Amino acid sequence: MSELINNSDKRKELLKHVILQIHEGHAPEELKPRLMELMKKIPYGEIVEVEQELISEGLPEDEILKLCDVHTQVLDGLIDLSFAKSIPAGHPVDTFKKENQELLKVADEINAMFKNVGNLENDGQINHYILQLKGMFNSLMDVEKHYVRKENLLFPFLEKVGITGPPKVMWGKHDQTREYLKNALEALNISIEYTKDDLSGIIDIVLKQAVQAVADMTMKENEILLPMCMDKLTDVDWYEIYQQTNEIGYCLYDPEIEWKPEGIEVVEQAKAGEDMIRLPSGSFTTQELLAILNTVPFDMTFVDKNDKVKYFSQGSERIFTRNRAILQRDVRMCHPPSSVNIVDRIIDDLRNGKEDRAPFWINLGGEKFIHIEYFALRDANGQYLGTLEVSQDLTEKRTLKGEQRLLNYGKK
Repeated sequence: MSELINNSDKRKELLKHVILQIHEGHAPEELKPRLMELMKKIPYGEIVEVEQELISEGLPEDEILKLCDVHTQVLDGLIDLSFAKSIPAGHPVDTFKKENQELLKVADEINAMFKNVGNLENDGQINHYILQLKGMFNSLMDVEKHYVRKENLLFPFLEKVGITGPPKVMWGKHDQTREYLKNALEALNISIEYTKDDLSGIIDIVLKQAVQAVADMTMKENEILLPMCMDKLTDVDWYEIYQQTNEIGYCLYDPEIEWKPEGIEVVEQAKAGEDMIRLPSGSFTTQELLAILNTVPFDMTFVDKNDKVKYFSQGSERIFTRNRAILQRDVRMCHPPSSVNIVDRIIDDLRNGKEDRAPFWINLGGEKFIHIEYFALRDANGQYLGTLEVSQDLTEKRTLKGEQRLLNYGKK
């Protein structure tokens, strides 16, 4: 038995045999005790190698996709992470894992809510319950940026080192999860009055499946994919991934630590200020533009024509909290479920030309008077480019009286 435990080829052959038995219809609960008895622990890298071998030997990728959740269930608790490399703070893998923590927090909150569905007593409670679920599933939808970073940044580097099959399988699982989440939100957005029994059925048939898919993927990443990637990719690879990550955005988490590998030569991205932005009325460097946008006394958020958040200003005194996790996110997911219908109406009216601006003003916390205005952005031909949200704290300006013609810097 010790020979089997210490022999990588024999371990992989047994694991391959177990996966093929699952393929033939054997139940995972029948196979797990045998694996536990014979192998004790399975190094994470061998699982990827076995999947790669099975695909190379002719087992179709769609069959591996069908078996993925089942054989992961068999391996739960058997994966050996004792040889996994440590992960520096701010490293792309550190960010992936921190995002997984946040996703699991949301999944746990949703699962806890599922248990309370039987306590709903009236229509008001049911409607409030559905609104809460919508908000939480909107948060889970943020996993899209996490998956896109894997697909467009991580997987290409794995392919360069000959690991092609498992990324394709995982991409297939991403698409399944996307579909489950889409179905979940569609079920929650149906404009009919749900009963408590209706909700229980939707939870069991649609919602639980979506939450479980997100949670299962975090396990596959944390225990198999990411440790293996740490072994296979170089610091130069990781730094290339790191430099491109901001273009896609983050999932429920905004890294606070910058990471740069030590001891190797890296190609730096162009620094802000090294290139010129030329406009009809003048020009400035990106550094100057950044300073201007972060100095004007109001907050700005740009939503593009596809309703994705593409930019927000970073002044020293923001009115509403923003972080980079909202970049590339659908603007509807950045608002409470109760106000999504208003957001939809504003965007639609600005897009179709019915309106060019939409102003609001509110009392924030009973102390601040905040003016918020949405502007349609259009090109020279009138084509819709997106929406600009501008927020300004007018509390002090509303108290101004008379004139100030002499220089007075005021209090600091």
